[in-house]
Amino acid sequence: MPKRLLLFVSLASLAAPAFAVDPAIKKQLEKLDPSTRLEQSCDTEAMSRINKDSTGFKPDKVIAYTFKDPIPGDNSLDAPGAVFRSKGDWYHLSYNCITGPQHINVRELNYEIGEKVPREKWDKYYLYD
Repeated sequence: MPKRLLLFVSLASLAAPAFAVDPAIKKQLEKLDPSTRLEQSCDTEAMSRINKDSTGFKPDKVIAYTFKDPIPGDNSLDAPGAVFRSKGDWYHLSYNCITGPQHINVRELNYEIGEKVPREKWDKYYLYD
């Protein structure tokens, strides 16, 4: 029985609508050009998801382009060289994000957290406290 329940929950989550966007954030995103909006929407959603997951991280900043340039699609962004800051430390991050056509509502986000970025490399990559 638990396996069936787990499968049901997984299928239900696939059919879920886009992640909700705070109205204040939406208003700010609407002011940006489409490519910047895409990146900022995905960065914001990655930060929110990592914060809510059971990883223990509390990100306050995500940067999509620190180690590699992100690869934009019509309504998607692959960010294999991203980073995020949590509790004063920076961590490698890669994510794939799919948005709606306005690049505001994130429809899907997959991410992988990597190793901590050593403090001695921060200056080289323009990372800060």
